[in-house]
Amino acid sequence: MDALREQITTTRAVVAINDRDVAEFKTEQRAQRQLLMALRETQIEQDRKFETKISGLDAKIGALEAEMRNGFATVLTAVQAIADRLPDGPGDQADRALRPPSL
Repeated sequence: MDALREQITTTRAVVAINDRDVAEFKTEQRAQRQLLMALRETQIEQDRKFETKISGLDAKIGALEAEMRNGFATVLTAVQAIADRLPDGPGDQADRALRPPSL
């Protein structure tokens, strides 16, 4: 009978240890799940901020492209005006000096 009581006591101790181990495992698992959910929320928030910044950059790039095209058009007009004033040959220099500039 003493052997049976000792075996029961040992079994209860093992069950208690296993119960504690399972409780610790569940606690750790819960903490990991909470961490993953927090990381998910952080990523969603960062993605929203990133998309907002990208949209702003797209608008700025569009404005810069338009400004660049206008600048190139202005330069082209100026170059054409300069080219119009240049003589085509040796006899054209006198003729062009008498004509008013066309801008």
